[in-house]
Amino acid sequence: MNMLIKRLFDIAASAAALVLLAPVFLVLVYLIRKNLGSPVFFTQERPGRNGKPFKMIKFRSMRDAADASGKPLPDSERLTPFGRKLRATSLDELPELWNVLKGDMSLVGPRPLLMHYLPLYNAFQYRRHEMKPGITGWAQVNGRNAISWDDKFKYDVWYIDNHSFWLDIKILCLTVKKVFVREGISAEGEATMPYFTGNNHHEKK
Repeated sequence: MNMLIKRLFDIAASAAALVLLAPVFLVLVYLIRKNLGSPVFFTQERPGRNGKPFKMIKFRSMRDAADASGKPLPDSERLTPFGRKLRATSLDELPELWNVLKGDMSLVGPRPLLMHYLPLYNAFQYRRHEMKPGITGWAQVNGRNAISWDDKFKYDVWYIDNHSFWLDIKILCLTVKKVFVREGISAEGEATMPYFTGNNHHEKK
């Protein structure tokens, strides 16, 4: 029943937000095209519940730039001042409301990370995929990108074990506060978060 209530809330809230925020979407489309060019949206395959891949959609916040071999430059070199503002306000995440409406994501849950991280997780870390990923989550309101990977996974699994409708409401309210104070946007010395390189030798403490 709890998961049914969560899904019904996701549908109602995401549908209402997409309608109410339509003018904001139009302004952002114009600004992104003006500052970064086309395409306006960024789509990437991410792992969903049980690791099943889905196409996550965001507003593009980085310019296309590659080195001589064609490999994309680091995030810090591709992230423009405009892109930093977009990320700082979390406005780049708004198109994920469509993923929530479709059922790929939830409003609240562990953030969807990269597909190539999947083989790097130990059993405890992989538990973050027992639920749908979220636009925001317990790790996001407890440090976001400024916390360590170990802490991030602990917060994600804690949410898996303790999720409830009222906890989701609390996380959504805390998320609004975090967006306004702009906390935890990036790890120290990083444009966003350092890549996870695996620590399969670590188990739950």
